[in-house]
Amino acid sequence: MLKFIALAIVIVVIAVLAFAATRPDSFRVERSVLVQAPPQRIFEQIDDFHRWQAWSPYEKLDPDMKREIGGAARGVGATYAWNGNSKAGEGRMEIVGTEPARNVTIQLDFTRPMKANNVAQFSIEPEGDASRVTWSMQGAQPFMGKVFGLVFDMDTMIGKDFEEGLRNLKRIAETR
Repeated sequence: MLKFIALAIVIVVIAVLAFAATRPDSFRVERSVLVQAPPQRIFEQIDDFHRWQAWSPYEKLDPDMKREIGGAARGVGATYAWNGNSKAGEGRMEIVGTEPARNVTIQLDFTRPMKANNVAQFSIEPEGDASRVTWSMQGAQPFMGKVFGLVFDMDTMIGKDFEEGLRNLKRIAETR
């Protein structure tokens, strides 16, 4: 009986791992919001890491988080490194591309709790008297990420943070 149970467990584990292997090799999470503000006002909040503490949901994960903003004052070459508790983790961001009042592209490298190299992008599109702001992140989905994704939905986990950040960004841009 124990051999049968052990064999059943092995078969289930193999089936789960085989299914995980069929999952996509990359992921993309994206959220957007309509902001009643001109694109330039929104762009200024995103293109300057000094302003992120006012709107980024990740800033609240650890009140004692160590931050180091360096490189260019803003725009291409600006960097932001952080080291925090288990919720905040550790990593580094660098703005690698901008198109004024239209988009900001960020290389996002996590070192803890797990290593990952992703690209985050903010795009701002005029929409009548308002601006549509889209925050996205994409990256490779290694095998362990695929297995993790069977239990935890990356879109749901990160998406709620993006939604909160966009709400904060909207509030700031609309009240200026």
